[in-house]
Amino acid sequence: MFSNYLIGLREGLEASLVVCILIAYLVKTGRKDALKPIWIGIGVAVALALGFGCALEFGSQELTFEAQEALGGSLSIIAVGLVTWMVFWMRRTARHLRSELHGKLDAALQMGTGALVATAFLAVGREGLETSLFVWTSVRAAGDGTPRPVIGAGLGIATAVVLGWLFYRGALKINLAKFFTWTGGMLVVVAAGVLAYGFHDLQEARFLPGEQTLAFDISDTIPPDSWYGTLLKGVFNFQPNPTVLQVTVWLLYLIPTLALFLAPVGFASGKGKVKIPDEQGSQPSKAPQS
Repeated sequence: MFSNYLIGLREGLEASLVVCILIAYLVKTGRKDALKPIWIGIGVAVALALGFGCALEFGSQELTFEAQEALGGSLSIIAVGLVTWMVFWMRRTARHLRSELHGKLDAALQMGTGALVATAFLAVGREGLETSLFVWTSVRAAGDGTPRPVIGAGLGIATAVVLGWLFYRGALKINLAKFFTWTGGMLVVVAAGVLAYGFHDLQEARFLPGEQTLAFDISDTIPPDSWYGTLLKGVFNFQPNPTVLQVTVWLLYLIPTLALFLAPVGFASGKGKVKIPDEQGSQPSKAPQS
């Protein structure tokens, strides 16, 4: 549940920041008439993400066991790739996210309503699709049939929406650089478990060999049905009896990816601030550092 809360919070906060910047810019520049197309684009993006999640869940139920495992394993690998790209992208882009969005919005304002809808849709839709895919793969990896992963993701998104509203109102300040570094690092650890489980799915689908070649088996020490075994599986996708391939994939992904992500990037003092203008169109209010 925690891992899904984390992905919901992380992706939701990115989307919330984007929405805050777009809306605040339109309000400040006196273009409140353009707010409706922005909200339409956001609504379409949310509907698409929900529809994508439902299609994954209900569409996969009609497949054979081997086909389900092959689909689940393939999508797990894709989800890990998307999440990895996302955490590195935000780490690199957060410093100039505001100016980048303003440039796209200025161009869309000149092109008309359709362009505004598309701008909001593309800005929010990516996070929505990534969230749906990653949560779905996490639900499959949990394999306990409970709604806890979905509840966790929903709570994370709800928290992100509240934080986004507080950012917009200027009531909350947070060091976004540290926030995205900590959550990004934790997501890399979670993604390593999802990736290992995805390769295990491909082994069960007979796409990859070595299903019976275990790296170790500590099921007696950490029973999968114990509270701590369930906790480790829910947070890190831990498995007490992984195959050699799973352990190899986990190490080959986690060590270099985490080392690259945590390497210094040389943020200069005073850079990387996300500023959200106030509603009156005066000077931009002080906003959380990133």
